[in-house]
Amino acid sequence: MKENKGLENLKVWQLARDLKREIYNISDMFPKKEDYCLTSQIRSAAVSITANISEGYGRYHYQENLQFCRISRGSISETIDHLYTALDAGYINKEKFDLLYTKAREIERTLNGYMRYLQNSKKQLM
Repeated sequence: MKENKGLENLKVWQLARDLKREIYNISDMFPKKEDYCLTSQIRSAAVSITANISEGYGRYHYQENLQFCRISRGSISETIDHLYTALDAGYINKEKFDLLYTKAREIERTLNGYMRYLQNSKKQLM
């Protein structure tokens, strides 16, 4: 019998989880002096993407879910900004930046689609 995992089935959560894993991998290579600055910030932003999708998913009302999705979308933008900082500081190369930037934008598009789905589902219930 196939188990329904709920949250884990959301494509946007899966994509964000993958980005989070990659952010942890690249930030392991940042200089030690960045442990309490950029490393901490970029990891926190990446964790916030999946955490807010998860928290919204667990809420009863669709409006609460949408609000957490909006927060998650902000965390995507924050993660992108930190990637620019890492690129500018020479901690990652342009190829790695482009790969992670593309993934972040894909998550953003997928999250926007999920949010539209939530809004349309609510309209159908009325």
